[in-house]
Amino acid sequence: MKTLAIFRHAKSDWNDARLRDFDRPLNARGRKGAEKMGEHIRAYGVRFDRVLASPAVRVTQTIEISAQAAGGTPPVTWDRRLYLANSATLQDVLREIEGDPGTIIMVGHNPGLEDLILDLVPDDGSSPLRDVVEEKFPTAAFAVLELDIDSWSDLADECARLVHLVRPRDLDPQLGPQLRD
Repeated sequence: MKTLAIFRHAKSDWNDARLRDFDRPLNARGRKGAEKMGEHIRAYGVRFDRVLASPAVRVTQTIEISAQAAGGTPPVTWDRRLYLANSATLQDVLREIEGDPGTIIMVGHNPGLEDLILDLVPDDGSSPLRDVVEEKFPTAAFAVLELDIDSWSDLADECARLVHLVRPRDLDPQLGPQLRD
């Protein structure tokens, strides 16, 4: 069995229209969300053997802030293929992992991360958490999947159980969706 955690980058800043999408930093709400999620990840107690991450600025900042709150992070493998990748590409990256670590955390972007969860967890009505992800996997959301595989190269659709899901608003209601009048 393998464990895969999926962590979407925190809320990014859209104020500087001159920045490329890749270069957008976190906004204040995103920095607070990354910190809260780092604290939660530490409290949840999973220790990761490896971090696979998109090198986009909002991802690097999410990792830096959450790792500080979590008390550190394992080595990070920055992979440009994770930037805005679809589920198929994310699965390919996971299948190529060397050294066969037991636990991995992947940090990146939607819609790929959400689709990855939906592809790996069967849509058979047995997972209320999957239903939540199907509605939306918001910024800074953190999910943990247990995969019924012996090696990452064996990764296939519907091989996982979604055992944990936390969104920033679950930890602090002020980090939830901003309602407009």
